[in-house]
Amino acid sequence: MDQIAIGAEEALRHQSKEIIEDLETSPEGLSSSEAEQRLEKYGPNEIMEKQTSPVVKFLSYFWGPIPWMIEAAAILSAVVRHWEDFTIIAVLLLLNAAVGFWQENKADNAIAQLKKRLALSARVERDGKWKKIPARELVPGDLVRIRLGDIVPADVKLLRGDWLEADESALTGESMPVEKHEQDVAYSGSVVSRGEMDALVTATGMDTYFGKTAKLVESAQTKSHFQKTIVKIGDYLIALALALVAVICIVAAFRHESWLTTLQFALILTVAAIPAALPAVMSVTLAVGASRLAKKKAIVSRLVAIEEMAGMDILCSDKTGTITENKLTVGKILPFGDFSEKDVLKYAALASKAENQDPIDTAVLDKLSEDEEAANETADCSVSDFKPFDPVTKTTQASVLDSAGLHLKVAKGAPQAVLEKLENPGDLEAQLDEIVDDLAENGYRALGVAQCDPVGVWQYVGVLGLQDPPRDDSAETIDTAKNMNIKVKMVTGDHKAIAKSVAKQVGLGQNIMTADQVEKAGDGRALEILENADGFAQVFPEHKYDFVEKLQKADHIVGMTGDGVNDAPALKKADVGVAVAGATDAARSSADIVLTQPGLSVIVDAIKESREIFQRMNSYAIYRIAETIRILFFITTSILVFNFYPVTAVMIILLALLNDAPIMAIAYDNVKYSEHPERWDMRIVLGMATFLGLVGVAASFGLLYIGRHVFGLDMEAIQSLIFLKLAVAGHLTIFLARVRGPFWSNAPGKALFWSAVGTKALATLLVIFGWYVAPVGWRLALFVWGYAIAAFVATDLAKLLVYRLLDHTGLKFKR
Repeated sequence: MDQIAIGAEEALRHQSKEIIEDLETSPEGLSSSEAEQRLEKYGPNEIMEKQTSPVVKFLSYFWGPIPWMIEAAAILSAVVRHWEDFTIIAVLLLLNAAVGFWQENKADNAIAQLKKRLALSARVERDGKWKKIPARELVPGDLVRIRLGDIVPADVKLLRGDWLEADESALTGESMPVEKHEQDVAYSGSVVSRGEMDALVTATGMDTYFGKTAKLVESAQTKSHFQKTIVKIGDYLIALALALVAVICIVAAFRHESWLTTLQFALILTVAAIPAALPAVMSVTLAVGASRLAKKKAIVSRLVAIEEMAGMDILCSDKTGTITENKLTVGKILPFGDFSEKDVLKYAALASKAENQDPIDTAVLDKLSEDEEAANETADCSVSDFKPFDPVTKTTQASVLDSAGLHLKVAKGAPQAVLEKLENPGDLEAQLDEIVDDLAENGYRALGVAQCDPVGVWQYVGVLGLQDPPRDDSAETIDTAKNMNIKVKMVTGDHKAIAKSVAKQVGLGQNIMTADQVEKAGDGRALEILENADGFAQVFPEHKYDFVEKLQKADHIVGMTGDGVNDAPALKKADVGVAVAGATDAARSSADIVLTQPGLSVIVDAIKESREIFQRMNSYAIYRIAETIRILFFITTSILVFNFYPVTAVMIILLALLNDAPIMAIAYDNVKYSEHPERWDMRIVLGMATFLGLVGVAASFGLLYIGRHVFGLDMEAIQSLIFLKLAVAGHLTIFLARVRGPFWSNAPGKALFWSAVGTKALATLLVIFGWYVAPVGWRLALFVWGYAIAAFVATDLAKLLVYRLLDHTGLKFKR
């Protein structure tokens, strides 16, 4: 058997030598100069996305239902020789395309810059030194190290190490992790779920299995509550516009009016009513919000998650690194039997690896550096084999040759997991439980250390007490979250006593439950525990997924934080998955939001920002519905009842241009975030929009009456007055819709305010000097301004009463 084993080992070495020679590299990897040359030859290690030509992208804005309607209106204008109409419609078409193209490019560039900050990195040996570089800079022949939680950055041949497990489900559909050994291939895009090995890069970019099959690992593109609601609003407005336009066409046919002129007017009216700016407003508002969050160290990988976060009412937060500092220190050393504190520290250090940058390993090695004698003894030992932390066994293990030439094994890990290595623990189990409980009550996390002698007998060396103090801002941040009506629940794998100690320090309640208590309760009881508990201890990653699922079924919008590869399913399942600072690649790729700075305060900042974004979109929804009702009902009623066209086709196009183009400034509006989680309440939205729209219709008919019977104006002059009133009142409506209180209760953003002033000034100049409309002079223009402002103030006062009525009569939705 020994000869067979030796033969197999030699075969593996031979295969490794062959692959190293084929790739013209060495067991120590490449030099920096050679890597640069290969990068030029093979190109960056990334999947090339299909790039759309800017010209094609620009032309796409002339294709689709809304552009077709505008183009049809332009053609009809040319047929009936209304060249002014044709010119303005053509300008509107080009302007819509230009604005849409510019805003899409701006949003795309913003998101691309954010995604660059989420780019994968790789540990590679260059010039004989291990370093971390962007994964896109890897080249064939590079020597890389892959370990638990990493996404394999390229196709690699495994060279050194015992084994690892890789989740290849995104590539092959195989649900179970695949075990890999030396000379096996690990594919780009797979996730390392256990183990650690060194590997040689064999293919990068489009030459990988990942690239060739084009099976990109993407999350399902589902629509959020926000997107569904906005789409419903758009469909409602289009249906309303088409219905009223159909009535106008039927009446015109009975009156024997020119069908070409009627059709042209109907098309233009439909274009004015359709929310053409809706997609741009939505994408720009979300992109601007994502950029603001990035400045607060929160990178959004899925834009619609911003809206989900606005409605989040429960946040399950990791303890380590989020509520605490994630700066572990060794505070206590408790040796067992004949072992000394120096022995505990030495064996724990031998079961640690500095280059892994693991927080526990770092804490142990930092403590070792303080003990010169222990450090010297450790330096005299050599580690021949190292097995990194395994989440199943919950231990780290190493084979060691000590200074006396003895072959030993050392292990460190969860105290009970280390105890399982002993054949006859005797009374040690009870003693260990007492020590762990005592440490936990004082806020320490216990780390067991064991040693195996040359004959294979394991001995428990002792226990280290690790401490991770709460962050300075955690208590204040949790208090802020409570004031925002968010239930923060601490989730930790640590002992219940540690969780209680930390919870007490940061102002969380003491109702801490274990994962077992939740599991053993029935479904109804489990939900009650989940809703009422302040935190959960001794939690495994699979418990997190179950917690999220149960809370979601009870109509909660749940946020979940995580950092490990096994947290990925829960992060994906949560309405808002948050990968905390220092998270693994697997966790970051599954999360909606990635934090680049430790602490809970970043999440609370993100919640505030998301609620502000929701306020902006809610304001836009009310405004857009109100505007459609105001214009459509007024024009349709005027035509049907009075047989009078209150505005011309050109005026409708100008109104669409003046109202829709600057409304994108709402993305920069100054708003106040709500103290409660946000949910769409269409009863409020439709109720307020209908009220504002119908008041606008009544005000327009009032001006029509004054123009005809008080001023005695002709039809063209009346049309100019109505046009100016609709233009001025148009942006005043957004100032009514953007706040629930009086319009002066919260000042608008500068961009929104000045865009409104600019468009109103332009509309005023058009009617004063008669550009494309009949001139009316300064006196009548100023009268319209006074009339519109008076109606605005009266409507604002009435709005407060309507909100009270809606709040009083409506059913409160569950928050």
